[in-house]
Amino acid sequence: MKRLATILLLVIAAALPAGAQDRVWLQIEAHPTLREAEERARTYAGTLPNVGAFRIASGWYSIALGPYAEPEANAALRTMRAQGAIPRDSFISDGADFRQQVWPVGAELRTPVPTATPAPETRAAAPLQPLPDETPAEARQSERALDRDGRALIQTALQWEGFYAQAIDAAFGPGTRRAMADWQAALGYEPTGVLTTRQREELVGAYRAEIARLGMQPIDEREAGIRIEMPLGLVEFDRYEPPFVHYRARGDSGVRALLISQRGDQATLYGLYDIMQTLEIVPLGGTRERNTTSFTLAGQNARLQSYTYARLIGGAVKGFTLVWPPTEDEKLMMRAAMTMRETLDSVPNVALDETLGEASADQRADMLSGLEIRQPDATHSGFFIDGAGTVLTTTTGLTACNRITIGHDVDVTLTASDPALGLAVLKPSVALAPIEYASFQARVPRLRSDVAVAGFSYGEVLDLPVLTYGTLADLTGLDGQDAVARLEIEALPGDTGGPVLDAAGAVLGVLLAPGEGARQLPQNVRYAADVAAIGAFLSANGVEMRTAEAEGALPPAALTRRAADMTVPVSCWN
Repeated sequence: MKRLATILLLVIAAALPAGAQDRVWLQIEAHPTLREAEERARTYAGTLPNVGAFRIASGWYSIALGPYAEPEANAALRTMRAQGAIPRDSFISDGADFRQQVWPVGAELRTPVPTATPAPETRAAAPLQPLPDETPAEARQSERALDRDGRALIQTALQWEGFYAQAIDAAFGPGTRRAMADWQAALGYEPTGVLTTRQREELVGAYRAEIARLGMQPIDEREAGIRIEMPLGLVEFDRYEPPFVHYRARGDSGVRALLISQRGDQATLYGLYDIMQTLEIVPLGGTRERNTTSFTLAGQNARLQSYTYARLIGGAVKGFTLVWPPTEDEKLMMRAAMTMRETLDSVPNVALDETLGEASADQRADMLSGLEIRQPDATHSGFFIDGAGTVLTTTTGLTACNRITIGHDVDVTLTASDPALGLAVLKPSVALAPIEYASFQARVPRLRSDVAVAGFSYGEVLDLPVLTYGTLADLTGLDGQDAVARLEIEALPGDTGGPVLDAAGAVLGVLLAPGEGARQLPQNVRYAADVAAIGAFLSANGVEMRTAEAEGALPPAALTRRAADMTVPVSCWN
């Protein structure tokens, strides 16, 4: 066989034009390790010339023959397949995916050339041309020569390309015929529903090339109790941080993956659905689907794209997330995600032990099991002013927000604002029934009386607002401005927009943003919009405000509780 294959390659080489630039390769195998690739390359080199092994972009190693000019590569591919010298799923590659020649080390692979002067008739032989495509009758005849594995491979490749959605049964029934015709039409062939030999090779070759790049392999993750096919050409095991098994990017692929494994019931599934949407790896824009037993999350932004699927299986939630950079082939990565979804299987009564693994060294409050929690661009404060959940706050930064939320995830709309006074009204997108809302003090407050500002001083780090105590210093601004009161208080930027409360829990005003300009006020000087200005603003926008009834000072615990029940974080997202 070695002699026959060599003669064929010499004939092909004799037909190559000098200085040909259209170099291609016959890619015949791919392996995950250098050792395997070197062993297989040596084996092939025993019967074939110009065998090379290359590291490819996915981190795997490809064995290839060449280089050739493209027409001669087509002829060599057909001939060596027919001889059984190379696998049936070998295909032509332009070598763009090759990164480094790893075997033979230091030897440049060149276009095959004859080692002896060929006979005159060989030297004068016409270049080998691709065989003409088959007629439908010839295509059916060649199709009948396929064994069961060959027919199943055709269905698998059609399924991978998105044309076939039925069971892989190796039977070419009406569904398979329709899929073949659709594939032919999509590639510009006559949609006969019967693939020619060349079309079958093109279909399967493209499928094998993509599979080789992804490195899709079945794994049995024993700790998580999950069996699944994963793109191990692009990711590799990293660590356990329950409820996740982390897979980091292999090489420079930029792709990451998680396996999800957690004991629980439907409430656990629903909780995970909510939690996953707070993570940076699940972009806000995209598919959100949830039913009683499973959920799907998909989306993309300028930095990444991801697909998450999880389902309830026998007392546990099992699933995965696949994350990739926008530079990756979206169609290819979605195929990998669909393969993971279709092959996801659970080992009964096995889920990740919550104590498994070691905590990450860079743990932070804005991380969950080693994953970044999505953070707003800015957060200040606001408070409920009626029983429908309407919120009064300041305009601070809100006009430039793509999305505004209160709490952690309730979307609101900016329905009214007064840029001069700095006040804004927000309406929730869903019906709310707050435990408490503001009662405004109608009487003139007493100077030098104690006040408290309720606000999210530290953004959304804390679930409850902080009460900061101070003094009502004046009923006007330092320059005599009306509509504002001056406070002596050590408030933080996150407190802006929060209610200013008297000792009885009545609202005296809204804390405004620190002044900007040439004059910088002392840190303990802040202004608050007073009740008269707030009332005029709300009335002009059709919002009624509740007046406080006379009552004595509240105990500190009761004042804190009232403030917590009415005050909310107002977050800006871009």
